[in-house]
Amino acid sequence: MAAGSPSLAGRTALVVGGGISGLLAARELARAGLDTTVLEAADAWGGCVGRHDVAGLALDSGAESFATRSSAVADLAAELGLAGHIVAPKPGGAWVQLPGGPRELPKTGVLGIPANPWDPEVRRSLGLGGSLRASLDKLLPASVGTTAEVSSVSALVRARMGRRVLERLVEPVVGGVHSADPGLLDVDMVAPGLRAGITRHGSLAAAVAAQRKGTGTPAGSQQPTPPQATPDKPAKAGSAVAGLKGGMHTLITELVADLRARGVRLLTATAATAVARTPQGWKVTAGEDSYPADALVVALDGPSAVRLLGEAVPALAGHRPGPGPVVKLVTLVVDLPALDRRPRGTGILVAPQTEGIRAKALTHATGKWDWVAEAAGRGRHVLRLSYGRSEDASADVAAAGTGTASATDGELLDMALQDASALLTVPVTRDALVDWDVVTWAGALPFAAVGHRQRVAEVRQVCAGIDGLLMVGGWLAGNGLAAVVADTKKQLAAFLARG
Repeated sequence: MAAGSPSLAGRTALVVGGGISGLLAARELARAGLDTTVLEAADAWGGCVGRHDVAGLALDSGAESFATRSSAVADLAAELGLAGHIVAPKPGGAWVQLPGGPRELPKTGVLGIPANPWDPEVRRSLGLGGSLRASLDKLLPASVGTTAEVSSVSALVRARMGRRVLERLVEPVVGGVHSADPGLLDVDMVAPGLRAGITRHGSLAAAVAAQRKGTGTPAGSQQPTPPQATPDKPAKAGSAVAGLKGGMHTLITELVADLRARGVRLLTATAATAVARTPQGWKVTAGEDSYPADALVVALDGPSAVRLLGEAVPALAGHRPGPGPVVKLVTLVVDLPALDRRPRGTGILVAPQTEGIRAKALTHATGKWDWVAEAAGRGRHVLRLSYGRSEDASADVAAAGTGTASATDGELLDMALQDASALLTVPVTRDALVDWDVVTWAGALPFAAVGHRQRVAEVRQVCAGIDGLLMVGGWLAGNGLAAVVADTKKQLAAFLARG
């Protein structure tokens, strides 16, 4: 049944969750002719694609870029009238902080896995011995790392390229993108198609190279602060991200305006507390109110979604995923002309083994985006440091008192000033501080643990067998805006086709 079919006119739909996936689902439902309502527990729309104001600057409080190897986000931006606002990062590249010191981050990888172990940037990070070990990958049988039903990122990388690739390249990138230990992540979830590429192309390096050429690079595999790329002229491999002038949060502003124009009812501060199946369809309870609908789309994080549907859909029991890590973003606005030279390009990732630095990544926003630099003014800089890994709760970290999940905002500010000074080699002090803010994302990143891909398939199979029910969101689609947008549109098209 095509979207917009007359048989859908007059039917009702309810979306629970007002993040990017929920809002996009509502748009597709409204376009198909359904009378649509969205319930959001918070008082603002967009979820992880949020905004905060620091020192008078409207900045992204969550996602600040998107992958351009998929056209999903760019297409949505164009549909919302933002095509002319798509911008590329400044040239200059990102760095990685290793125990032995900073290095420029190689630009030819997937999740930090290099396409060429002998690339000069790779060799500088790995050393001769590390590059020699990584190059053995092309001599190994394609079966190495590909025969097990599931595999972690670290198991695959260690088996094919060795420990140095894992520790010096993969762990910093995976920590920056997924806030997790690669030993805990399902490689087929965070880099879909990579293991199959080994069988097809003969080595892990060749599989990475094939993905870099645009033959199936997953949306969540890009490095978070790469060098310049434009939608019409992509830069060298590893740099396929772009942003929106004014911030990614402007996408939410336009999406909400589009929904209002389509007559979608948008209710904030309305938390769904219960779901029931009725002879007519569905009923969602929020506080003292109830909302009936023919179709229900749940666009929440995984644990919340499974918990909400627990009584109405008992078959989901046992499929509840673990929570994602608690990530805290500390934004500093400083008057510091010494940073005009961009000592670490667009930013720097931190290898977990690096002593004395607790941030997992630093983005030099005014060094990455021209629009931020113009808004901030000469000599003023915006730095964003990210804290929190899934392993932060480990016994040694807890014993040392270095965990960040329970740190106060004041403690995080002190950490951020110290870490920024060390990473940028420029003293970043309170005297230079104009304003600052801390944003906490609790479980916002989907935790794609080993076996999660199978759980996703099982959850979708359960939902497909129930009339009028669909679940969407990052925990099902994978990390990254491009993955979420593309998957949400795909799932809604199939859902509407079923009528």
